[in-house]
Amino acid sequence: MLEKTMRLNYLLDFYQSLLTPKQLSYMELYYLDDYSLGEIAEEYDISRQAVYDNIKRTEQMLEEYEEKLGLFKKFQNRKNIISQLKESMENNKFTVNTEIKHLFEELEKLD
Repeated sequence: MLEKTMRLNYLLDFYQSLLTPKQLSYMELYYLDDYSLGEIAEEYDISRQAVYDNIKRTEQMLEEYEEKLGLFKKFQNRKNIISQLKESMENNKFTVNTEIKHLFEELEKLD
């Protein structure tokens, strides 16, 4: 469950601008603020089932966006490559000048 929550938080970060304000609000309350379905329903004066349906549809949309655009997968791949390169630098597998170190730091800041 925690892995799913983390994944959806990342997908929400990447694709939030593609959601409607209501979808974004429900997802933020549920996944970021840890509101229950009942609390969200009370906040919006709708049924718990309506909140559940909206969240499930939005989760599916986020997964479809990821399938088509792959921003989260690319992010994970970049982080993995950066990590491997840093490990190689730290293990002195190759010599690195300060300019290259600076570029690695700048690359990390992009994520």
